Amino acid sequence: MTVLSANLWHDWPRYRRLPERLEAMARLMEDEGVDVALLQEVARTPALHGDRWLAKRLGMSSVYARANGHEGAIGFEEGLAILSRYPLDSARAEQLRPSLVPWVRRMVLGAEIKTPAGSMAAFSVHLGLLPRVNAAQLEHLRGWITSTARGLAAVIAGDFNAHENAPQIRRVRGAWLDAFRHLHPFADGTTHVLRWPWGAALRRRRLDYVFLNAGARDWQILEARTVGSTRTSDHHAVLTRLRFE
Repeated sequence: MTVLSANLWHDWPRYRRLPERLEAMARLMEDEGVDVALLQEVARTPALHGDRWLAKRLGMSSVYARANGHEGAIGFEEGLAILSRYPLDSARAEQLRPSLVPWVRRMVLGAEIKTPAGSMAAFSVHLGLLPRVNAAQLEHLRGWITSTARGLAAVIAGDFNAHENAPQIRRVRGAWLDAFRHLHPFADGTTHVLRWPWGAALRRRRLDYVFLNAGARDWQILEARTVGSTRTSDHHAVLTRLRFE
């Protein structure tokens, strides 16, 4: 099974090259043979629903949860989505707390995926920026997933907005397996580059992860790497290929 986690960069209110970037993402998913995509910052406007467009373009099942904005009220919203080549069931979403302002929500979206090897759980995650808030949201996330996955093997992936040296990421790696670091203990895993206005890199950070919670099933991680470019988003996507024992 090939799993992709990607922040699609809604780029509100300009939506620069959004159709072009969605098509580039669709081609990337086709080229890599993606079976399950866990997406963040999925834009919806009256003209285009990013999740539905990708699902139709790729012939995949999909579920979506709004995080911020409201298409009906302001003509824009963004949220989380899960796309799958296999049937999806029992979709559920949770707002992660704390939140410093009520109109900015950080969310997790989960669903059960009916794979040929049996059911598994998948979760798309987008956490906040401030370190203390981020750490509290990650603790909320861990507890919610434990109660929601019901013992199923789970993939938890997304934009965690915390570098891997942050204390909360080190703690969660004690509970969940970091797929990229499992195969590449010392490799550069940068997924986001903050740049100066003239283009030079100011800060390189690893913010996007694919974690595995094995449950009652053993995983074999065949491949884990970053993919994509500025043609698709301001983040690199993270791809993981798995085999179930």
